[in-house]
Amino acid sequence: MADELDLLRQADPVPAGDPRRADGRPLDRRAELHLERLLSGAADGPARAPVKPTTRPSPWWRGPVGARLVWGVAAAAVVLATALTLLVGGPSAAPAVAAPLPLVVHADTAPVGLAELAARAGTAAADGTGPALRRGTHVQSWSLGMSDDRPPVTLPRERVVRWLPDDSRTELEVATDPRHPGRPVLTDEDGTPRPVDDGQVLSRHTFPPSWSDAPPQSPPPHDRAGLRAYLTEAAHRDGPLGTPELLDAVALLLDHWTLGARESAAVAGLLSEARGLRPAGRVTDRLGRAGQAYVYDGTGVRRMLVLSASDGSVLGLETIYTRADPAYGVRAGDVMDYSAWMR
Repeated sequence: MADELDLLRQADPVPAGDPRRADGRPLDRRAELHLERLLSGAADGPARAPVKPTTRPSPWWRGPVGARLVWGVAAAAVVLATALTLLVGGPSAAPAVAAPLPLVVHADTAPVGLAELAARAGTAAADGTGPALRRGTHVQSWSLGMSDDRPPVTLPRERVVRWLPDDSRTELEVATDPRHPGRPVLTDEDGTPRPVDDGQVLSRHTFPPSWSDAPPQSPPPHDRAGLRAYLTEAAHRDGPLGTPELLDAVALLLDHWTLGARESAAVAGLLSEARGLRPAGRVTDRLGRAGQAYVYDGTGVRRMLVLSASDGSVLGLETIYTRADPAYGVRAGDVMDYSAWMR
């Protein structure tokens, strides 16, 4: 009997606007046929030919463009830990899929404004029972790698930076995707994407003491004015930070420090003053944490910031393409990068 998981793994996501989209992980017609086979007990019978959609134009990658590389470990349908499938190419090849899928805002809750969330963060910081500022970081990231001659691939990694009492530090980077533990992970450690075992150590370094007092190495202040000046210096900007630059500067800060309650409140306060950052609603991030999403629409991309609804701490930051770039195999809705910070 065919492996049910192999049959399910042949499912490709459909566009976000497709009427069959429900929970953010829809099935196309081909996948529906495989699911029907499973439910009817016909998984061990002959495969039924998939029905080609008639309302969707043929994408650019279905032309006669030669064979695509196979990044996989099985001969039938291979879905790596990134939920990215790269199949052998040719006239009938499936497109490369950027993974993970964009975060989906839950429609059953009302958005929480940033001003209200900043007030909650201030209250949480005022009682003195919240976490303290800690040097170092723990971050899970997904980033889309592109080249001129290969389909885009998504590279999931986990990075842990810990500082020691003598001001030296250790940095550990591992290829892993917590959404699919135990399954292969793509990495480009040698410049070429290839599958490696889940949890494989990509790098492990120990650095000598550093006493730099320049942001972001120096401790961040916990008042809005001081933090604004700190982030401006860390971003190497001469003038005020716009919203995109502010989001980048916050990400840079979180890649160096695990914020305490007071620092998180200051960050939430700055974000509440940012122009164009609008509340979107409740989301569940890729580590299973509930948060409030705030969206900023830029040129060709959309940034989604995820904050804790209770204390205003930053949980994650996602960048999504809103325009297709056929030259690199990028489609509107593909995730460009995503970071999830942990305490």
